[in-house]
Amino acid sequence: MTRTLNVALAGAGAFGIKHLDGIRNIDGVKVVSLVGRELDKTREVAAKYGIDHVTTDLAESLALPGLDAVILCTPTQMHAAQAIQCLQAGKHVQVEIPLADSRADAQAVADAQARTGLVAMCGHTRRFNPSHQWVRRRIVAGEFNIQQMDVQTYFFRRTNMNALGQPRSWIDHLLWNHAAHTVDLFAYQAGSPIVKANAIQGPIHPALGIAMDMSIQLKAANGAICTLSLSFNNDGPLGTFFRYIGDTGTYIARYDDLYTGKDEKIDVSGVDVSMNGIELQDREFFAAIREGREPNASVRQVLPCYEVLGQLEKQLND
Repeated sequence: MTRTLNVALAGAGAFGIKHLDGIRNIDGVKVVSLVGRELDKTREVAAKYGIDHVTTDLAESLALPGLDAVILCTPTQMHAAQAIQCLQAGKHVQVEIPLADSRADAQAVADAQARTGLVAMCGHTRRFNPSHQWVRRRIVAGEFNIQQMDVQTYFFRRTNMNALGQPRSWIDHLLWNHAAHTVDLFAYQAGSPIVKANAIQGPIHPALGIAMDMSIQLKAANGAICTLSLSFNNDGPLGTFFRYIGDTGTYIARYDDLYTGKDEKIDVSGVDVSMNGIELQDREFFAAIREGREPNASVRQVLPCYEVLGQLEKQLND
């Protein structure tokens, strides 16, 4: 019988709950500890999911006997330091996107993984969504090549609230939090490194201190291009929408769903064991631990994304 993997989850907010829902469907994995900022609220979530250990201190969870791995769904500014903390404690770690909010911190996590040899993965969920997996399979089979990706990431977020409509303890960011998905996916699907990257941004919000609108252009070494528009000012429809324009077709991905360029739905239900991208991401993390291999979306694999984001940030600051 396969040994149960004991996992701690840090971050009891909107994304932490998405991971808890996904893990419920995965055999041989048990969440044994939940780490949160506010103890009472964390206890409420833990009770709903049958988690016995609750704390506000990640170090306390890391000291639990028999703990194998940690999933970090904490504020972005904590990701790199906490990932290194987990690796130094001998625990495999999955960090929700983004890996870090600086190129240097992302590299520091990659260096820690190299020293320890443990599984270290970042939550680049678009690699796992069935819609994008379907396109990926056509690319790998030589049946489709990307000429252009046109991506829209649109929210209406003029106050500091999370996906559940609750106040955040940190401020979201279009570049490091949201552009990371597309920058990584474009290079991954194009099968070619990004060699040109440009960005412009709109006015800075007087209270939040961030740009509410941004435009990014990317070019891969093989000639494929990507245009990404991001906004916190868009009043619907909300979400991220990917248009793949290729040599043999056009496809539109809306999270786990996929359509042709003529808006005909493509059945992707048989692509993987679930239609839930976050569940599939977690399945890959646990499988890599069991099999002693590098996972898809490993820290090493996604590091070039953070190199590009660092270049774009420098452009915007200059």
